[in-house]
Amino acid sequence: MSFEARLKQRSAEVQSAIDPLLSAYGTDPVAEGMRYATRGGKRLRGFLVIEGASLFDIPAEQARWAAAAIECIHAYSLVHDDLPCMDDDDLRRGQPTVHRKWDEATAVLVGDALQTVAFEVLADPATHASADVRLSLVTTLARASGAAGMVLGQAQDIAAETAATPLSLDAITELQANKTGALIRWSAEAGALLGQQSPEPLRNYATALGLAFQIADDILDVEGDEAKTGKRVGKDEDAGKATFVSHLGLDGAKKKARALVADAVDALSLYSAQADYLRDAAHFVVSRDT
Repeated sequence: MSFEARLKQRSAEVQSAIDPLLSAYGTDPVAEGMRYATRGGKRLRGFLVIEGASLFDIPAEQARWAAAAIECIHAYSLVHDDLPCMDDDDLRRGQPTVHRKWDEATAVLVGDALQTVAFEVLADPATHASADVRLSLVTTLARASGAAGMVLGQAQDIAAETAATPLSLDAITELQANKTGALIRWSAEAGALLGQQSPEPLRNYATALGLAFQIADDILDVEGDEAKTGKRVGKDEDAGKATFVSHLGLDGAKKKARALVADAVDALSLYSAQADYLRDAAHFVVSRDT
């Protein structure tokens, strides 16, 4: 099976978990917004959960619940990130953002609700029979998505927009390790937690992968086609924002991303061919056009 086919397969498995979870919430605007916000996208984070779990013989039917949880957290973060008080975006995944389709208050509540669904899923015995494993998943995701992880990165990003001087390369790297990287790391580590094994090799893989992913995003903001990316491009330059591209140049950023892909692949050296789709994912994040 090709990587693209595998990604679609895993996406469908994640959707098969998300659909029944969100169908229970009725047809009010918040419930509709929750379903709307979780449609589409690459579902890379859910893919990492399921593929990582497969290394430890955890079947996709079980791993899909943790995968659904991280996709709900990711969707919540995008809904809030798009708000006028944050990035003020009108387009996401080729559709109007939630606050444009409904209103700002609904978008805030949609994001809040998706966040709580994620932790409800992880606390459910369907995710894992062991309460200790479920607690570990909840605790680590709370840390990755909160004030020591994604939320911290978002705060750093907002502060950078009004900083007297542009961020240094080291500061951008730290910011993105929080804003984007923390959830990608959790996604890769979750499979090991489900398998009750050390997450360190997958953490090393995901650390390199997450940074490569963000560099690729910065490159797409310069070179990307809005019709393909499904979101506004050129906004970093318009805002005078320091990025990997502004520091390294396009060629330098691409070279750095390729080096990080090599690091990610090397981190999987102790795993067999069973990790090949994870290796493919590392190459995918720097070659994508969306």
